[in-house]
Amino acid sequence: MQNAAAAMAAAARPAAIAAAAGSSDYYARLLQLCQTAANPSAGRAIHAHAIKAGLLVSAYLCNNLLSYYSGAGVCGGSFGDARRLFEEIPAARRNVFTWNTLLSMYAKSGRLADARTVFAEMPERDAVSWTIMVVGLNRAGHFWEAVKTFLDMVGEGLTPTQFTLTNVLSSCAATEARGIGRKVHSFVVKLGLSSYVPVANSVLNMYGKFGDAETAKAVFDRMPVHSLSSWNSMVSLYARQGRMDLAVSMFENMEERSIVSWNAVIAGYNQNGLDGTALKFFSRMLSDSSMEPDVFTATSVLSSCANLRTLKMGKQMHSYILRVGIPYSGQNQMTNALISMYAKSGSVETARKIMDQAVISDLNVISFTALLEGYVKLGDMKQAREIFDVMNNRDVIAWTAMIVGYQQNGQNDEAMELFRSMIKSGPDPNSYTLAAILSACASLACLDYGKQIHCKAIRSLQEQSVSVSNAIITMYARSGNVTLARRVFDRICWRKETVTWTSMIVSLAQHGLGEAAVGLFEEMVRVGVKPDRITYIGVFSACTHAGFVDKGKAYYEQMRNEHGITPEMSHYACMVDLLARAGLLTEAQEFIQQMHVAPDAIVWGSLLSACRVQKDAELAELAAEKLLSIDPDNGGAYSALANVYSACGRWNDAARIWKLKKDKAVKKETGFSWTHLHNKVHVFGADDVLHPQRDAIYKKAAEMWEEIKKAGFVPDLNSVLHDVDDELKEELLSRHSEKLAIAFGLISTPEKTTLRIMKNLRVCNDCHMAIKFISKVVKREIIVRDATRFHHFRDGFCSCKDYW
Repeated sequence: MQNAAAAMAAAARPAAIAAAAGSSDYYARLLQLCQTAANPSAGRAIHAHAIKAGLLVSAYLCNNLLSYYSGAGVCGGSFGDARRLFEEIPAARRNVFTWNTLLSMYAKSGRLADARTVFAEMPERDAVSWTIMVVGLNRAGHFWEAVKTFLDMVGEGLTPTQFTLTNVLSSCAATEARGIGRKVHSFVVKLGLSSYVPVANSVLNMYGKFGDAETAKAVFDRMPVHSLSSWNSMVSLYARQGRMDLAVSMFENMEERSIVSWNAVIAGYNQNGLDGTALKFFSRMLSDSSMEPDVFTATSVLSSCANLRTLKMGKQMHSYILRVGIPYSGQNQMTNALISMYAKSGSVETARKIMDQAVISDLNVISFTALLEGYVKLGDMKQAREIFDVMNNRDVIAWTAMIVGYQQNGQNDEAMELFRSMIKSGPDPNSYTLAAILSACASLACLDYGKQIHCKAIRSLQEQSVSVSNAIITMYARSGNVTLARRVFDRICWRKETVTWTSMIVSLAQHGLGEAAVGLFEEMVRVGVKPDRITYIGVFSACTHAGFVDKGKAYYEQMRNEHGITPEMSHYACMVDLLARAGLLTEAQEFIQQMHVAPDAIVWGSLLSACRVQKDAELAELAAEKLLSIDPDNGGAYSALANVYSACGRWNDAARIWKLKKDKAVKKETGFSWTHLHNKVHVFGADDVLHPQRDAIYKKAAEMWEEIKKAGFVPDLNSVLHDVDDELKEELLSRHSEKLAIAFGLISTPEKTTLRIMKNLRVCNDCHMAIKFISKVVKREIIVRDATRFHHFRDGFCSCKDYW
């Protein structure tokens, strides 16, 4: 700097310069000193004095001036000065160095269009010219063009330099140009540069990017000197491949380590699902080394905390980031990792605050999806949808997360609407998407739309997925078409798993096909598929509705003794239901007393329901008392006990229970029914007045009511729980939600069409009897799915045989 200052001072005194030197060499040395000092104004002063001295006839001085201006251009924006000087140099005095200087200025600054123009205009090119282009293209990310330029250079017969080779090897690695990369490696060997550490490291890094660990290791073993970069390349390669034993072995053999070394191992554990080990290795880094975590360390640690849902350690990492000042406001990776960690660990609001402080365009789909799923778990679908709507480049995972969220939170209509949008403008659905939307179709009993999804699954080969095929079976079964469900089941017999067999067994049981369900279970055991706890729930249900008491008992013992499944409350409830419905109330009561856990409301509820069928008021009182001690607001207990009294002819007791229920202000769950027609779900409540076709529906319901009464139907006035006169009771019965849904179906579909009605509660006695008569009068099959099972009404009979 002192020499440069002296030179600049001298440049300010023309007389002194003229006296000291009359040649251009002196000015060239001054320019070189000015370049070191990075002082543009001093360089211009020297340029001016050289012009006055008439020294610009020297090609050497002109090249130094051009080199000065082009260097200043990269740092200070003197591109115009350099270009003007180049144009002022006579063509006769421009040599390769002159052209290369201008070319380098444009290439280093990323002005590749200008660099290409200069390169094309050059009358002569040397190895430096080609290298400048290769380096510029590689650094700008134009990897394929860099490789092509290198090949053209070799085709011209020029020998690449070490710098050329390191850059073209980098481009080969970036584009995974394996064939060309191996040829470049041959050049390295032929030129005797294998021992030159920067080139050898580039070869090693290239094979590492290719994932060719064997060749990379061979290159590493042949290197006479291993730099820190060499070791890090091998550790990173093994870690990326999941070969953590080899990665750690290389790491332990390193004499010197950098933060890159530690990051490679921590990231390797994280990316290979070994998050606990990643955190332990991070703790070792803090205790055994002097390394300070950087943004890459923090990102991997936060990712492991997110996967393990370890909010405490995630907060500690966040505090560390803030304490030591690791910047993350401009670090996309860090911000995304923090959002994912907090969202996955249940601290959704903190994740949202970080997102609100970030630039939306900096966030990736992974962090958005983690936040979305966090709101879904909380059941806050409004917030989840807000996150979904602001996402850019939503991938199939984000769409699926939103659809699954709607479906799991009972918003099946919204799930189906979003799925339709996905088909129109989103990515192709994957197996998880299809399984979720099929579940939504099953819940709404949208058979026609479910068939369309099934066709899409077949066309996209997604039907082969276990989750999709099981969802298809369930969709058909829950939509009332158990025949199609069985057809799908039989077609995938070659890859059935436990869950597939279970889906079909449960479906058959729910449709009252107990014998078929039991037969399928026997076949399942015979072919060696092991049943699980849910399988046995389906089998017990089948035995209950088919009256197979002895088989049910045998399966209960088989479940415990042969398959080692410890009975759960749902199994106990099934067995109580099996025994009680078969009239074995005493045995059912003894079974409850022998249970290893205290019976819950479901167990007592099963016994109470059976007491109605068996007209055992005394046991019903006990069951109701136990049930209400567990769940005082259970309106079903009051209703069931009152029904038992009514069935036994104890009207005063029944009235007392209804009054007790009213006095305690116990509310009954609102009942509603729905049917899916013309791509729309139509929902009806009792005495519904909201449907746009209400007048036509009520007219049809009234006609239907009169027709079945003429056919011999007698309304069950005891099913009305209100203290009103018989005429009003009958009117209320005629407008139960399932009857209105059937009336709507009759006026909206062609004759002989099967009607499919869904109900959220158990169908009442009056409706059950009425629908049997309706099916006979209108000559249609009517399938009703209530809270517990399916009822197939045909020609005046029900598949449940009046035992539900």
